[in-house]
Amino acid sequence: MWEQRYGFPSPRRTASGYRRYAPEDIETLRRARAHRERGLSLGAALERAREIPTTSDHPSIFAAVAATDHGARAQVLRKSTLIALSRAMEHELLARAAAPVLFGAFQRERFYRALEPRWRRMARHADAATVFADFAALRRPSGAPVEVPIAEGEALANEWAVIVDAPGYAACLLAWEQPGAIEPEGPEDLDRRFEAIWTIDPRATRRAAQAAARLAGNVDAAYGRRLEELLADRPLAMEQPAPALTALTNRMLAYVEGVR
Repeated sequence: MWEQRYGFPSPRRTASGYRRYAPEDIETLRRARAHRERGLSLGAALERAREIPTTSDHPSIFAAVAATDHGARAQVLRKSTLIALSRAMEHELLARAAAPVLFGAFQRERFYRALEPRWRRMARHADAATVFADFAALRRPSGAPVEVPIAEGEALANEWAVIVDAPGYAACLLAWEQPGAIEPEGPEDLDRRFEAIWTIDPRATRRAAQAAARLAGNVDAAYGRRLEELLADRPLAMEQPAPALTALTNRMLAYVEGVR
């Protein structure tokens, strides 16, 4: 039915007449299902899913996960809530010392500098740690995350990310702010709204980490390859123990309540 009405998927025929689909078709269908769950019509979902490339010069980490079936719906959150959730994930990582591949996206350098001491501590426990912001240049400070610059026109310039891909522990918080949004100063800054996804699904977390590694590779190809190799050799955290998930959830609830 979809082939006749929408021209997709388009399988090749075997000699015996059976349809054979490519792995890329399956990924596109998964993206289409995710878009359907977000309210798009079937035709619009298929069109959107087919538009998303597998690679990009300036990939969006948020889109890499939002366009897949990860079991978490995007929701609009205040910046103050994102800060609380991020801090809970970061503190849980410090408590677990889980040797992650770690990524953070901060939009502005000044936002990262305010949290740099904590991220330096996390970097000491990490197999690799990378942060993105509007840095002036690529830097590799000793005992700290690699600082990867992003340009104003890149998708990541409007995104927020904390990604933890570790053995037995996977979590990511991704958020997107409309481009061109006004950035107020003072207390009003905490009321800025972001479309956000939080998930502990290991496949979604891995997809986010891979997108971040590709983005780092756009700036430093050798470093990007190293990150992708680390992720390729790392088993998915498919059996996260319930106590660990409960601890992270309780910490998040406590920190969000503290913000209120």
